[in-house]
Amino acid sequence: MSDRTPAAPPPGGAASLFRVALLGRCPRCGQGALFAGLLTVRETCDTCGLDLRAQDAGDGPAVFAILLVGAIAVIAALVVEVRYEPPLWLHALLWPVLVLPLSVWIMRVLKAGLIFLQWTHRRDTVGGG
Repeated sequence: MSDRTPAAPPPGGAASLFRVALLGRCPRCGQGALFAGLLTVRETCDTCGLDLRAQDAGDGPAVFAILLVGAIAVIAALVVEVRYEPPLWLHALLWPVLVLPLSVWIMRVLKAGLIFLQWTHRRDTVGGG
């Protein structure tokens, strides 16, 4: 057991969806980091002590990111091909460099947003948080 007492949530309730999603913050306090790595959710918030082990975004963010980034990449590749006609090796170098970081970033944002929504709705239905 730690001697650190969890901080109270901010006045007015939880942090905003956009702050949590874009910055990867705790859904309760909006201050502590939500992720321990690229996509791994922390066990507890370092700031307010919220137990994050029950938060599971599942495959939703990955599926949506694949569809979104895939559509963006295909449209962009077609525009580049038609407009500039680069050699095939340039496509092979260019698109992975752009698509992989974009995919990870979108998955982080979507995962944090979904965790925020899950936490908010569980708190409202169970009466705690």
